[in-house]
Amino acid sequence: MRSVEDLVRLFRERGYKVTPQRRLIFELLAGDRSHPTAEEIYQRVRAVMPEVSRTTVYNTLRELITLGELRPVENLSEGGTRYDTNTTHHHHLFCVQCHALIDIDREFEGIELPPEEAAGFRLVNYQVTFYGYCPDCQRADGGRPSQGKE
Repeated sequence: MRSVEDLVRLFRERGYKVTPQRRLIFELLAGDRSHPTAEEIYQRVRAVMPEVSRTTVYNTLRELITLGELRPVENLSEGGTRYDTNTTHHHHLFCVQCHALIDIDREFEGIELPPEEAAGFRLVNYQVTFYGYCPDCQRADGGRPSQGKE
């Protein structure tokens, strides 16, 4: 994700208003690798600016996605969509217990979908997510298996 000042400049160039609430959202997201949900972002903003509305947060997230500055990571937990400030092509590890989401910055050779399996879709992106138990949850649970399917 760009710096706060770059985001302010980009928003102004595109005709979006830059309010104190939006600036705070930019500041909270800058360098955040935790993949927060919209609700988590809203609560962080609200802790500093109690008058902020959910609509402001959701609209700002939507605009950041439209501008390519934020990527949604869909349906990984009951919290819904998570937001990724790393907009380069990458994959994830997801803990099914604590819901930690961690970036994997490598390509996996041979992952492609042949046209006959693509059902007529014109593919524009893909993302691999590995599901398992993080080291902390394994320790807390007395050592779940670290490999293999359950």
